[in-house]
Amino acid sequence: MTYKLIKNGHLIDGTGNQVFHEAAILLNGNRIEVIGKLSEMKIPEEGIEEIDAQGGYILPGLIDTHVHIAMQIKDIRETLKTPFALKFYEAIGYMKNTLNAGVTTVRDAGFADFGIKQAVENRLVAGPRMQLSINPLTITGGHGDSWMRSGLDITAKSYPGMPEGICDGPEQVRQRVREMLRAGAEVIKVHATGGVMSPTDHPEFTQYSQEELSIIVEEATFRGGIKVMAHAQGAEGIKNAVRAGIHSIEHGIFLDDEAIQLMLEKGTYLVPTLLAPVSVVEASKMNESMPDYAVKKAAEIVEVHKESIAKAYQAGVKIAMGTDAGVMAHGTNLRELGLMCEIGMSPMEAIVATTKVAAECLGWDEQIGTVEAGKLADIIITKNNPIEDIRSLENTDNIVAVIKDGIIEKNLIF
Repeated sequence: MTYKLIKNGHLIDGTGNQVFHEAAILLNGNRIEVIGKLSEMKIPEEGIEEIDAQGGYILPGLIDTHVHIAMQIKDIRETLKTPFALKFYEAIGYMKNTLNAGVTTVRDAGFADFGIKQAVENRLVAGPRMQLSINPLTITGGHGDSWMRSGLDITAKSYPGMPEGICDGPEQVRQRVREMLRAGAEVIKVHATGGVMSPTDHPEFTQYSQEELSIIVEEATFRGGIKVMAHAQGAEGIKNAVRAGIHSIEHGIFLDDEAIQLMLEKGTYLVPTLLAPVSVVEASKMNESMPDYAVKKAAEIVEVHKESIAKAYQAGVKIAMGTDAGVMAHGTNLRELGLMCEIGMSPMEAIVATTKVAAECLGWDEQIGTVEAGKLADIIITKNNPIEDIRSLENTDNIVAVIKDGIIEKNLIF
């Protein structure tokens, strides 16, 4: 196997431990073999590729637990005239931009199918490791149903690898879970409340009943222990989802004390996506086309969203980094870390949320999320010290090397 030796760097290993200075890491194929000081390591005499970090900072490959890798928001007129197959070619650029930002693993929260994942695994295209949800489950007229009051329906069309997500009532939701699993879902996504980008609802509206949510969780669990993630923004919908056994709450805009306490009791993860409403408002100010209904709702929730996440953080809820990339441009994911620090997290805590905790949220923490011997060789190198300047990660030029599964995906330094 081919060895790679990363040397002359400062290691932030993702566990929350202090920075390990003068670190060296020996990779053996797609695994991390040894971590330590170069002077104390036994290095093979032949077959080594050396990577000089040049005093940069070495981190685990970063993880975004909420993206839409197969889409990026467009003007409605563009959406209407875009050929169906074009989205697969556009996704190639989205995936490359994600890798360039240092994000080596994502949980796709909707619209990437198994073929996209397989194309990456077969190295037909470059992209992050993916955990798929296929298509989110949504009620008629809810978040995810893009039927307009003009009568025009711009809801993404189903096809063999992407079953329809709209379903109502206990039997339909049970069937839809089975269909998503058949299509390759590794996590089930459900819309438990309304949302910002949907035309006929509001983030505080409750969608599925607790009975329906419980059936979704039950069916997913019975079919191989699959977890469920819930788009949940209003307090009542969040509480219904947590009581039903949902694994992670996405967005969590209108959290109240009862919801936070329930999440603590159940060990529920929170994926804040603070960047999502901020990006919608920013796009509208730059004259980018955003629907009026989405801009209005986003502007209303930005501050209450921050307050809710701050309360959850202070209470000790488990927070995993997620962005909703696709609502904003792929590759801008790491802006989320600066926003997480604004609500009270330290830079180290934000990094841990993007590595160790995110891997735990995905259930992949035995393989990724920290730089430890035996784990997959997902590693990035950044020029700047993110503990001193967390926002330095926002500039993808500062991410000078990206290694995923032992393969160099980005190289600006050697």
